[in-house]
Amino acid sequence: MLQVKNLSFGYTDNPVLKDINFTVKSGENLAIIGESGSGKSTILKLIFGEYDLEHGQVFWKNTEILGPKHNLVVGYDFMKYVTQEFDLMPYTSVANNIGKHLSRFYPEEKEKRTQELITIVELDNFAQTKVKNLSGGQKQRVALARALAKEPEILLLDEPFSHIDNFKKQSLRRNVFNYLKEKNITCVVATHDKNDVLGFADEMLVLHNKKIIAKDTPQNLYKNPKLPLIASFFEEFNSVNNTIYYAHQLKIVDHSDLKAIVKQSYFNGNSWLVEAIHNEHLIYISHPESINADEMIHFKILD
Repeated sequence: MLQVKNLSFGYTDNPVLKDINFTVKSGENLAIIGESGSGKSTILKLIFGEYDLEHGQVFWKNTEILGPKHNLVVGYDFMKYVTQEFDLMPYTSVANNIGKHLSRFYPEEKEKRTQELITIVELDNFAQTKVKNLSGGQKQRVALARALAKEPEILLLDEPFSHIDNFKKQSLRRNVFNYLKEKNITCVVATHDKNDVLGFADEMLVLHNKKIIAKDTPQNLYKNPKLPLIASFFEEFNSVNNTIYYAHQLKIVDHSDLKAIVKQSYFNGNSWLVEAIHNEHLIYISHPESINADEMIHFKILD
């Protein structure tokens, strides 16, 4: 189990995080979300032991995670951290970057394991390509595979799919997160992308104003967003009569006491997002068709 206890931290005299407390059970996936600068990446760095803590403690099982004052080499063998910098060997192949972290005394097992990881991150056609010739997204996938090579007990991921294009992102998420569950590897992922969370995270932690403002399952936070910040992570939302509703919870009808003037319609794949003004405030409504600007509409709130 990962335990973060009474953690407060600042790079200067101004704190970035205050009174942070949470736990993650072995094999669980925790997603940390929040606006830019909210401290998501800082929490990962503190869990990894990249900085010394003056206020609070971090434990993995019975081991206290300590910083540079106590460890000549930052980090622990049971923990891997994938940052957005990658830190790969540019002049060696994808296979060598991954296989470097596996034992040379068992060459057949090493080759099999390397190939398994290359397949998980969908780089089979690039196994012998030098890393310097890869795209940013491909390098990110190598970094993920390398972190998984020794099957860490806990994996820290900082925006793990941010450089990867949409053609690969969905299947790669499934491959990686399913692999972590299969191997019972605990995962803490800092992300701004709801698709890294929905369907994969066991719990979701929301940071705001240096503190944790919510921690629950993604399903509960999605269905009952107590704050606009939480709702905005998932979808376009509205505040009507001091209650938060997503765009799909408003429906355009022929007659209603609720009226609005359309400003714009945006194609959204299987629907259109209608932007309108209601009581001098912008609202957003999912609708099967585009609606002309300046047209008056009536809408209702779905249960």
